Amino acid sequence: MMRPNIDILLWGRLRDYLEEDLGYGDVTSMALIPEDQKARGTLFYRERGVASGLAEAAAVFELLGCDVDLKAEEGRWVEPGEPLLVAVGRARSLLAGERLALNLVGHMAGIATQTRQVVDELANRGLSTRVAATRKTLPGLRELEKKAVVQGGGDPHRFRLDDCVLIKDNHLRLLPGVGEAVRLARERVSFTKKIEVEVGDVAGAVEAAEAGADIVMLDNMGPDEVRECLGVLESKGLRGRVVVEASGGIKPSNVVQYAEAGVDVVSMGSLTHSVRSLDVKLEIEMLPRG
Repeated sequence: MMRPNIDILLWGRLRDYLEEDLGYGDVTSMALIPEDQKARGTLFYRERGVASGLAEAAAVFELLGCDVDLKAEEGRWVEPGEPLLVAVGRARSLLAGERLALNLVGHMAGIATQTRQVVDELANRGLSTRVAATRKTLPGLRELEKKAVVQGGGDPHRFRLDDCVLIKDNHLRLLPGVGEAVRLARERVSFTKKIEVEVGDVAGAVEAAEAGADIVMLDNMGPDEVRECLGVLESKGLRGRVVVEASGGIKPSNVVQYAEAGVDVVSMGSLTHSVRSLDVKLEIEMLPRG
């Protein structure tokens, strides 16, 4: 039997999610289902997808007093109808946790599946470009959405503002220039933190690399402009000094073009902010009472 791997803070958050949904109790189940009625619930996808969110769903049912057996390994492709987890307990408890569990699994599986599709598409073409998420996540769900990206084979990128220095256009509007921004960051931030600079053209990329940035983010550039930018960095002997990331407007439909242009990383807000949830079902069967 596999057990859910959930840290103590997430347990508390899941409890809050349950309380939000339950209110003063599930009046439908309390009216219709005997308190001592036992049941078994089997969770599965109605379409092919990558397993994700199972530990969270298992924790939801365990918080409600059910015994849970995880049947699938997260991060793996699973087929429609393949059991993902089985929960046994009071029927009322299974019904109380059903919607929360399905919402979490459907959302996380949608993210993991789309991420894996992009990662596999690049790998099948012999491209080693890393696929990363962004901070375009829903408040309160970032940890879970980033976890789903990782389970889909992607890179989570920054979790929070304290992860690394990312100098964006609005920072630069308040400073003399890229060189001064990088200098201040080197002077005032721990050596353990990477420094990334967001740029919008070739000149900005060269300036950031010459200033000593660790990562240069090419923001909202088309694939041809990205290729030109990388060529200029190479000609100036700067390409090997920096990790180059492309971001802005990158979707599954055009990600190959950006990867073929030669960047090290593509970051995609679409992995989290506009993903389609996977179709998930919890099928409940009655067990003998007593």
